[in-house]
Amino acid sequence: MKAGKLPLIYPTIAFAGLLFVLGAMWYAASSQNNAAVYLLLFALAAVFLVSIPHTLINLAGVTVTLESVQPAFVGQEVSLPVEIMNGSRAARRGIELTLSGSNRKRQRIDYIPAHKGVRVRLRFPAWQRGEHEAGTLCLTTAYPLGFIRFLKKFASSQSYIVYPKPAGDARLPSSFAHRHDARRLTDFREGDDFAGVRTYVPGESQRHIDWRAVARGQPLMTKQFTAEAESAVYLDFSALPFADAEERLSQLALWVIEAERARRPYGLRLPDTQIPPALGQLHFHQCLRALSLFQVKEHERE
Repeated sequence: MKAGKLPLIYPTIAFAGLLFVLGAMWYAASSQNNAAVYLLLFALAAVFLVSIPHTLINLAGVTVTLESVQPAFVGQEVSLPVEIMNGSRAARRGIELTLSGSNRKRQRIDYIPAHKGVRVRLRFPAWQRGEHEAGTLCLTTAYPLGFIRFLKKFASSQSYIVYPKPAGDARLPSSFAHRHDARRLTDFREGDDFAGVRTYVPGESQRHIDWRAVARGQPLMTKQFTAEAESAVYLDFSALPFADAEERLSQLALWVIEAERARRPYGLRLPDTQIPPALGQLHFHQCLRALSLFQVKEHERE
């Protein structure tokens, strides 16, 4: 990741306090002709001046790399994994990482050893589905005294996907619903034979979580069931009775999760896209990505 061309240096609130103290000391020294106050004034000013190059050097040799970002659902947190590498021969301290142009919380790194790196995660809520640019990463430091802040920007071309929020009826439509009546969703069928457990997928229904295992201190696991019917089910955008397109996408996202959980082959039908039935993580994310990137046009009230 390349650094920006123009690093910025600007004063902090502590600098204003320092100026007030220096001004008060100068007034006291000049009005009373006190040599001790003059000496303290010059010493404090010298310390401030010496701290400026130390602040600037604190980001020398520091680079930032944004790693692959995992998809998230609307309403969850996006987690951006970032590696900060210190290529210099001295340790770096008191560095803060944030995204440019946002009010997101800063991630502070207190210490980076020489020729080593640290990994941190920037977390913020996902408010809107679709593909989003990660933006510009900013490193700032006010080390060692906090009177001035040095800002260094790193441009990023990394993007991340936010899936629609799963919502609606968790019961899967029957495999023949699209052949008999594409707009009737009254016939549902779901597997009920227990087939073991698997890792919980964020966003899916929590009613199948193995809470007994959680109470024993184990990670979140979802009870897995086999489908009552082996035939594939099509999840059809046009078959949903909702007027709002976002509500349709949320229902389809929930069905994709439930169909994958039940290990029931499923396909996806959107007005401009058709994905044939399959199973597995690649198919799972392919379907959710299609829902995420769906453009709402004349299809809203179909």
